[in-house]
Amino acid sequence: MKKITGPLIVVIILVVIAAVMIVPSYNKLVNLEEDVDQSYAQIETQLQRRVDLIPNLVSTVKGYASHEKEVLENIANARSKMAGAQGPEEQAAADSELSGALSRLLVVVENYPDLKANQNFQQLMDELAGTENRIAVARKDYNDVVSVFNRKVKRFPGKVIASTFGFDEKEYFKAVEGAQQPPAVDFGDDTK
Repeated sequence: MKKITGPLIVVIILVVIAAVMIVPSYNKLVNLEEDVDQSYAQIETQLQRRVDLIPNLVSTVKGYASHEKEVLENIANARSKMAGAQGPEEQAAADSELSGALSRLLVVVENYPDLKANQNFQQLMDELAGTENRIAVARKDYNDVVSVFNRKVKRFPGKVIASTFGFDEKEYFKAVEGAQQPPAVDFGDDTK
């Protein structure tokens, strides 16, 4: 009996030490993953807010610039893509397209001083600008949380625990290729 007790105590001590090391690391990974998911949900909330503002903006512009059909259709198409986008990469691409369409709308608006003076239009533009700022902050917060999570997943002992329990690195929210370039805007040729 004494021969079995010694190794059994060693095994029990090793199991307790392993549990003391594994449980907090596992719980930390779970908490960080929840933080990533919550932060991503904030981006989605703000993107949805912007998508919801667009119909009001488009209908206001239609009243003044109904012959700008192509610009308004581009916004509607980009809005549809944004609403159906899944995951950071797809949402970034749809967001870039929507931002470009909105930029072209703002150029068109310059040709309509009455529209720029419209109170409803001004309010919608202020809400849109505020939403754009909230989107930027939400993306930054998301990337900060992803950075913390990914470092935990890559470092020892988190790497061992992450691979054992199926925690994978998270994707950063990145700008799509070409997003650093301003959208091309055709002002037409006024010299004709």
